[in-house]
Amino acid sequence: MGDYADFVGSDYPLATSSTPSVAVAFGCGGARGLAHIHIIEALDELGIRPVAIAGASIGAVMGAAMAAGMSGAEIRDHTLATVGNRPAVLNTIWSLRPANMRGFRIGQFNLERILRAFMPSTFPQDFSELQIPLKVVTTDYYDQAEVVTEKGELFPVLAASAAIPAVFMPVKVGDRVMIDGGIMNPVPYEHLAGLADIIIGIDVVGGPEGDGAHIPNRIESLFGAGQLTMQSNIALKLRLLAPQIFLRPSVGRTGVLDFLKARDILAMSVGVKDELKFALDRVITAKN
Repeated sequence: MGDYADFVGSDYPLATSSTPSVAVAFGCGGARGLAHIHIIEALDELGIRPVAIAGASIGAVMGAAMAAGMSGAEIRDHTLATVGNRPAVLNTIWSLRPANMRGFRIGQFNLERILRAFMPSTFPQDFSELQIPLKVVTTDYYDQAEVVTEKGELFPVLAASAAIPAVFMPVKVGDRVMIDGGIMNPVPYEHLAGLADIIIGIDVVGGPEGDGAHIPNRIESLFGAGQLTMQSNIALKLRLLAPQIFLRPSVGRTGVLDFLKARDILAMSVGVKDELKFALDRVITAKN
């Protein structure tokens, strides 16, 4: 992970502009997606404001925060004060449990309620209130299709995009039953084609890690199999058409629900900030 050299400076279609413009696709990965904060901070430090953002699952949530006008530093502070605060997380989740549920039972929680509880109270309610155009990827469960949403009420779509199967309840958007957007499209960079001169894709899916001898338990197998499937999807997309920059932050063995390890995740993935700056310098220099 963290090796981006093969995916810098591809022949991806470019928009036409005098000053290179940037668009970013934030990928899925649950708690591993906290590494996206470094990408947002790096762009802030470079004074770069994306002209468009796409996201799947946690990437949609992080992308929405950036599209809403939050800086990387603000997202970091809010994250550490909420999901990075163990007592606050447990108290909030407990208060949001279904009335007839005893204890914490995975798969029973309404993610829209959780997002509303953890996002800033001033967060936009509708796509039209965002400062940067945002494309959110979800998966239509019964139509077996990817759905890209760019308008309408924001929270139901974000919840649908991040509704990891067996962890959160599916979300009904209109008359459609939606689940995690990462299932169909883990890093939706192709939806930004033609919108910017430089398209950046960020992959935080990760993969099973270990000594090669450990037999995974059923939960590890479930999530590991999902990672393998999504990485196969990503590999095929990269062979067909890669963005100018494609980065994989170092996320180690972070679990999809390890949000309480927010500080550790940010610490292990910090190197991606310099990787992005270096990659942008290379692509802009080559373009000029």
